[in-house]
Amino acid sequence: MRISFPLFSTGVVMALANLPAQAQNSALNARIGQLATQEESKVIAWRRDIHEHPELGNQETRTAGIIAAHLKKLGFEVQTGVGRTGVVGILKGGKPGPVVALRADMDALPLTESNDLPFASKVKTTYLGQPVGVMHACGHDTHVAMLMGAAEVLSQVKKDLPGTVKFIFQPAEEGSLPGVEGGAKLMVKEGVLDKPKVDAVFGVHISAGTEVGNLNYRPGGEMASSDRFTIKVHGKGAHGAYPWNSVDPVVTAAQIILGLQTIVSREVKLTDDAAVVTVGTINAGVRYNVIPPDVEMSGTVRALSPAVQKQIWASIKRIATNIAESAGATADVTIEPYVPVTINDPALTAQMLPTLQAAAGPGRVHEIKAVTGAEDFSFYQEKVPGLFLFVGGMAKGQDPATAADHHTAGFRIDESGLTLGVKTLATLAADYLNAKKL
Repeated sequence: MRISFPLFSTGVVMALANLPAQAQNSALNARIGQLATQEESKVIAWRRDIHEHPELGNQETRTAGIIAAHLKKLGFEVQTGVGRTGVVGILKGGKPGPVVALRADMDALPLTESNDLPFASKVKTTYLGQPVGVMHACGHDTHVAMLMGAAEVLSQVKKDLPGTVKFIFQPAEEGSLPGVEGGAKLMVKEGVLDKPKVDAVFGVHISAGTEVGNLNYRPGGEMASSDRFTIKVHGKGAHGAYPWNSVDPVVTAAQIILGLQTIVSREVKLTDDAAVVTVGTINAGVRYNVIPPDVEMSGTVRALSPAVQKQIWASIKRIATNIAESAGATADVTIEPYVPVTINDPALTAQMLPTLQAAAGPGRVHEIKAVTGAEDFSFYQEKVPGLFLFVGGMAKGQDPATAADHHTAGFRIDESGLTLGVKTLATLAADYLNAKKL
């Protein structure tokens, strides 16, 4: 049988030439979704095991061992001991292309779990001299499990990946012991974004207050910077019965605390950016009828732009110094930058939004308001374009007001939301790599 074809214009021919690649990407994403669903029981089992055996920052040796063994079994190039206990896996696709990184944090918190679960943590430790439990009270166990799942999914489609995927399993996101460097900052310092050089980085965080099946994101400043400040007020001690013989640092400290509250209410343009200045500790004296010579207080600063962050630093120093001077005292102010603002690259966010919508489905991807919590994922974003998302982990139909908050003893996750996290991570990597090919 002889078949004749009609002639096409140049524009139509070009459009048709693109169809195979687009269809191929669509088929790849469908395959990724199918594999992610098949991985659900494994991901939940990994999560439960890690939850039952939590480890504090820079102590995640058991968790790191599980991850490294899994990645080696998949045939990845594996590096261990990165940033103390971190693990990095490298998956090379079947074709040349860019490098994309996917990140999960591994550490737990010094907190005693109150949940009645068969896999609840019973681990105990001593933290800063105090006996305490250890618990995955922020969902890092789910992050590890989801990224392990994404690694297994992508390993099964690697021939269709035009580029390289770097899997970063990071320790100490919640911070290290005082004076001990760790977390994303140390991993970046040790070159985790190099060899091969990363072009973009993606990460997810489980959300106990977001219904399963949903994804939340925000372009630009999504999560706040986090800094610690310490103010030491030096006065003159005296008998509590004769305060006129003192330069009372307690009264002076109280005035400084009140003065600091005017920074956000009177100096920061809140219609543009939210900010927080909180004094969390104040220590002075040992006896009720003795005015001590010194007071020390500490607190946190949260900001959603680097400019506001630096403005607040300057205001704290000015207010504390001048109020102390007006009372005849002196104040030493120390500000320790901890975590920068988590800034989702606007162009990358816009580029990957269709991927998120395809992964979660219609009406399940939401742009949210900024969050004053902090995330050291921001250290990666300082070096390369990055996108950080929230994955729903609250049971369907539950009132968010009844969900236990992150960093609390009753924190819990609906595990049915983990498959979306696996699918999202894997699809983000695949779509980013394939976008360079189209």
